[in-house]
Amino acid sequence: MRSKKQKQPAEKSRKEKIVEKLMLPKDLMLGAAVVTVTGQTEVYIENYRGIIEYTAERIRLQTKTCSIEITGSSLNVGYYTNDEMKITGRISSINYGS
Repeated sequence: MRSKKQKQPAEKSRKEKIVEKLMLPKDLMLGAAVVTVTGQTEVYIENYRGIIEYTAERIRLQTKTCSIEITGSSLNVGYYTNDEMKITGRISSINYGS
């Protein structure tokens, strides 16, 4: 009988292990996105790389580690800089992709 290899969970990178061990902020050290939601009308996103899609019903952003999709109605980018933005409107969902 053959033994089946069990799939191991993805190992953390050396950098991730060091950041966790030293209890350093992941957003600064690894460039992780920071998403702050205020009710159903505002989302602040830090550490994004670019806008993939922008309509009144959907905004898709690329971050260093994933993509973020915000859906809703009357969506608008209130302001943006090189690394942060504010999205306003009626937000119905926030999804993370690879």
